[in-house]
Amino acid sequence: MSDTTSGGAGKGTAPHPGDIGRRVALRRRELGLSREEVAARAGMAPTYLQYLETRPGEIDVSGLLRLAGALNTTLSELLGGSADLPPGRAGAKGKPVLEELGTQECWARLSERGVGRLGFSTAEGPVVLPVNYQVMDRGIVYRTAPGTVPAAAVGHRVAFEVDHIDDALSQGWSVLVVGHAQARPAAPDDGGNAGPDPSPPPAGPTPWAGGQRDLWVRISPDTLTGRIIRS
Repeated sequence: MSDTTSGGAGKGTAPHPGDIGRRVALRRRELGLSREEVAARAGMAPTYLQYLETRPGEIDVSGLLRLAGALNTTLSELLGGSADLPPGRAGAKGKPVLEELGTQECWARLSERGVGRLGFSTAEGPVVLPVNYQVMDRGIVYRTAPGTVPAAAVGHRVAFEVDHIDDALSQGWSVLVVGHAQARPAAPDDGGNAGPDPSPPPAGPTPWAGGQRDLWVRISPDTLTGRIIRS
């Protein structure tokens, strides 16, 4: 069996058409572009782009190259060549500028993500771990189970960080929340004994780890800062 095209998902494995479509759709949403805008840039019909994004479909290298240009990315990125590589390996491009993000933009960027890094101190030393989260009422909310490491953050001052790295453009941003973690109950019928607020959020993040996770934790920000690198 022949190797895949350079930048494919892996040696001897051709990239799945559906995977390419998902990467195209994800990149388009990251840039805040409509299907019509991307299709016009790539010189293809919007209906074909919709088909490519939502169903497995074949597309030739020429079409992928046009899409990569329309999405300000590379053919390798669309083929998943960097899927298993750590971000930030590309060198700086252009004339990079580091800027501070305003409060509203920080909240906007926090709201568009779903996984962040929770950091705090324990008796054994500092820990940093990823958690699924959601922004609710100007706070960060995540779900866990009593006795777990994320649950140990309750009652402590914590740091919560979210970022995004764009290797194709050598750009990226990060937002840092520093505040206190407080417990919230998972159900309104516990008499309010599980935390200071007896009413749970109406909806919330679903932990990828699965299992019974009835402890809701809310991080109330004391400070909110963000930075972005543009080139």
